[in-house]
This record gives sequence, C-alpha cells and structure tokens, in this order.
Amino acid sequence: MQQDLLHRYLFDKLDVRGELVQIEHAYNEMIANHNYPEPVKALLGELLVATCLLTATLKFEGEIAVQLQGDGPVKYAVINGDDKQNMRGIARMQSEVSGSTVKELVGKGYMVITITPTKGERYQGIVPLEHNTLSECIESYFEQSEQLKTRLWFATDTTEGKAKACGLFLQVLPVDKQKSIDDFTHLEALSDTIKREELLELDANTVLTRLYHEDNPRVFDPQAITFKCGCSRDKTIAALVNVGQQELLDDVAENGTVNISCHYCLKEYVFDEQDIKNIFN
Repeated sequence: MQQDLLHRYLFDKLDVRGELVQIEHAYNEMIANHNYPEPVKALLGELLVATCLLTATLKFEGEIAVQLQGDGPVKYAVINGDDKQNMRGIARMQSEVSGSTVKELVGKGYMVITITPTKGERYQGIVPLEHNTLSECIESYFEQSEQLKTRLWFATDTTEGKAKACGLFLQVLPVDKQKSIDDFTHLEALSDTIKREELLELDANTVLTRLYHEDNPRVFDPQAITFKCGCSRDKTIAALVNVGQQELLDDVAENGTVNISCHYCLKEYVFDEQDIKNIFN
C-alpha cells in the first residue's frame, strides 16, 4: 500500500466533503528513538493525522501548529506542519503515563490550533479538552469555530518500525443547510462501519469504494505527507550566538565540546573550541 498520502474527495450529488489520510514513513520517523510509551505514540499518531486533515480543510498557505497542553502525565504534545504537508512533532511528559484517553494522558487542558499564514494575520483557536478522544475534541472545535457538522475516525498501530496512523474525515458543505445535514447523516452512517484494520491495511481507493460505492466519490490527486524537522547547523549557530561566547567557551573547557540536540529529530550538533571562536569571529 502506498503510504503517507492525503486524499481529498467530494460527492457529485451530496453536499459533503471528505478526506482520508494514511501515514507510515513520516510517523515512524517522528517517533523513532524517542522511547515514548505506547499510549503517547498513539496520541502523537492521532495528532499527526488531525493536523494533516486540518491543514487541508482550513485552506491556507503557511504554517500550522496543533498543540495539546494540560496538567496530566503528558505535559504537552504538538505537531508543527505547513500547507505542503511537511510535518514534525514531539511530546513531553511530566509524570508516569497511565491510561490511554486524552483526559487520562493530558488531564485538564486545552487544544491550541495556531495558523501562521504566509500572507495575512496569525490566527489562534483554543478549545478545552472536554472529551475522552481527540476526534471528539476536534469535532467540537469545528462546531464552535466554524459551525460545521464534522466527524473524524482515527486508527493507529504503534508497532515499532512499522507504525501507522490513519484518519477519515467528513464535513458538511455550507450550501443548503437541511440537504447538507441529510447528506451528512447518510455518509456518517456508512463511515461508522469502517473497521480499524481496514483503515490501516487497505489502500485509499479500496477504503472509499467499500464505504461509498453507491455515492461515487470524486477523488482528487493525493498530496504527499513527509516528516521534515527543519533543524540545521546554521540555525543551531544562530541560537548559540544568543548564549554568548564566554559562556560557551566555559562549557567547552568543562565538557570538551558544546553538544546541542534537536528535540524533534534528536540529531546532535557538536561544537569544539575552534568552532565557537569561528562563530563569533
């Protein structure tokens, strides 16, 4: 199955739009070597899928960040991405993880969606985490902010090296209100029959054909999803300049080198005494 793709689709006679996301390689790269507990891997997988779906749904050019923060074992989890579906993500824990629902993992907290368009003003939406699942929290976001009936279905497999994260999305189109609700109710009932294994193991065309074969979904060209950290030696140097030369040289004198590790991809950048002097010269 070709993985790491976002599929958008419409229905010729129904006022509803849909999306299907299946991610494997980018998801594995994102969680590799972080030693997250299984429930945290699953949470990040769902958050990754949700961010891809939101990026396609909100129709903007620029960057997006979807962050969960609270007082639970998972202090925060965040996915950063852009309209090109370049994604990266991380989770931070402050106590031993127990449970698997959003409330059990994040506790009392919020979902913060921040959109920074290439042109125009920055937008931020904040939604309390009042539900047990991430899908319900995002459905509430659309109901509150967009007043659009929305449903999401998630499926994750956290098998090391073979992890997968998938999601299905339906949303009414703001056309004829009563017709769009009737159309949505019809497609929602069909979508509720989707099995976790089908989302994870079948290709997108097979999934859509099984669910909506009588409704003729019109599927657009898929968009590739990639893991892209964005860190670099030059960006690390720019951060070191703010620390100051003497403090860095003192660190080198004590430890031999200055080692900076990227939080997202865990790549390590090493600077010796001469490197530090070159930066400031």
